[in-house]
Amino acid sequence: MTRTVRFTALPTETARAYRSGAPDANGMPAERTTSDGGGNPCRHCLRYIQKDAGMLILAHRPFPAPQPYAESGPIFLCADDCPRWQGDDVPPIFKRQGEERLVKGYGADDRIVYGLGKIVPVAEVAARAAAVLTDPRVAYVHVRSATNNCYTCRIDPA
Repeated sequence: MTRTVRFTALPTETARAYRSGAPDANGMPAERTTSDGGGNPCRHCLRYIQKDAGMLILAHRPFPAPQPYAESGPIFLCADDCPRWQGDDVPPIFKRQGEERLVKGYGADDRIVYGLGKIVPVAEVAARAAAVLTDPRVAYVHVRSATNNCYTCRIDPA
């Protein structure tokens, strides 16, 4: 039996802090640049940043505290305010054909649940996350780039 899932974008407070110059996971301010339109997914609106639009590049650790399993890595954000992704649908960044993502389950202790990570086509991310969430050891799922391991978003049970 699978569960319904909810795609959870980067919190607005976090995006605002980064845009205002708050230090990233490496203690540095975000780099400001311009999107080439080739595939820079904003982790707040969960849309691709348009060509020639301002964007931020920064290190993000999507965990409440540092620990051995608290991976950090580069993410993109729209440089200007954008609406946080909300809804029951699949976000736009999971609708491009030919892309793949790594789907991994984490326990309530924020540690990886071994044996569940799998690379899937973007069209299968929601179904894979729902399947992973049926494991009683899993509290939530992270979706990451299959090629660069960059954090994309969190998926929670709906």
